[in-house]
Amino acid sequence: MKCGFCGFEFEEGEANSGCKSCPMSSGCRMIKCPRCNYENPPEPRLVRKIRNIIKKSGS
Repeated sequence: MKCGFCGFEFEEGEANSGCKSCPMSSGCRMIKCPRCNYENPPEPRLVRKIRNIIKKSGS
């Protein structure tokens, strides 16, 4: 996924963990950029699938 603030590309598994004291912690799906800590919404599945197809065809 690509950070909407700094443009850094990262995998969702590399994201920083969210704030545990946040009142929305049980239902929040925001993903923090490992570079700038900007909270991004999760990447839609369709976008993820297209990105994987492009990545596989380019390699």
